[in-house]
Amino acid sequence: MPNPTDSSDSQHNKPSQAEVDKSPQPAHATTGSSTTPRSRLTKTPKMAANGSRAFMWYALALIIIVIDQWTKWLAETKLTFHDPVPVIEPFLNWTLAYNYGAAFSFLADAGGWQKWFFSGLALLMSLFLIIYLLKAPRKATLLSLGLAMVLGGALGNLIDRLLHGHVIDFIHVHYADVWHYPIFNIADIGISLGVVLIVIDMLFLEKKREMPQS
Repeated sequence: MPNPTDSSDSQHNKPSQAEVDKSPQPAHATTGSSTTPRSRLTKTPKMAANGSRAFMWYALALIIIVIDQWTKWLAETKLTFHDPVPVIEPFLNWTLAYNYGAAFSFLADAGGWQKWFFSGLALLMSLFLIIYLLKAPRKATLLSLGLAMVLGGALGNLIDRLLHGHVIDFIHVHYADVWHYPIFNIADIGISLGVVLIVIDMLFLEKKREMPQS
């Protein structure tokens, strides 16, 4: 016969439900038979690169080059050097000018070496942009647009330096005879707008793309 004292003793020896192990547990989330650290559940998304889609942006750069070279050909054909043709008085003229230096005629009066210096610089920049457009995130449309515009503008002015030894400018923004902005061209517009788009992407969109997803 079972001894009643044995059953009572066994009941006293069983741990009560209140006596739960409260020792700290490792911060792991368990799924199936494997365990994954919670810190790894939140990951920065890996964004696909432009890849072959970069050719779409190359095509945009080519369009900018064609428009730039066509308008410069018109300026050379229709305009007389430094003879302004009023377009919107007193704000806009077509004025044919040659820039032997960089932006704002920087180093324009150098001895000729600046042609090769700025040509080499533009070539290196263009090669960098061509490669960067391949690797840029596919979702970063504004960034790719800015890169393509800078690429088109840089190559447009590079063609001028290699063919003529100077950059052809013809857009003259001014206010009467009081204020004159340096004469520029379509390639300069592409570079300037492209830089603005790249800066906007860096300041406002890049961090959103890199935000981790749960």
